[in-house]
Amino acid sequence: LPFATVGGIWLLYLLGYNMSVAVMVGFIALAGVTAEIGVVMIVYLDQAFEARMKERGGRMSRADLHDAVMRGAAERVRPVMMTLFAVIGGLLPIMWSAETGARVMKRIAAPMVGGMLSATVLALVIVPILYQLWRTYQLRRRGQYED
Repeated sequence: LPFATVGGIWLLYLLGYNMSVAVMVGFIALAGVTAEIGVVMIVYLDQAFEARMKERGGRMSRADLHDAVMRGAAERVRPVMMTLFAVIGGLLPIMWSAETGARVMKRIAAPMVGGMLSATVLALVIVPILYQLWRTYQLRRRGQYED
């Protein structure tokens, strides 16, 4: 969540928007979407990890762990990108509008647009890296890791 928030804050800064109730509503919506993306990514990584553990009989090498993480993350690329484009595609017309109510709606949409860009990087790059580091530590503690 903090990584997605950074993207929203950057876009707010670039657009020159101040913090307001509308901006906070945008951040709340961003938090919901980001949490969903992260949780589903971890579920897919866990499924790939458990499947590889079954194949290897309870022990795992560095290459096996890396392959399991890459497989789990690769299964989520399309859904994450679809979520990104659906959210941004739905909010860009609001960002470009100048009609009645646009000033408030732009402030709700801005954190979502900026945050979704950084949340995508988080979900597709940072979460799998942290997951692999965590699983490596966990397997070494249990004695199930082969270098």
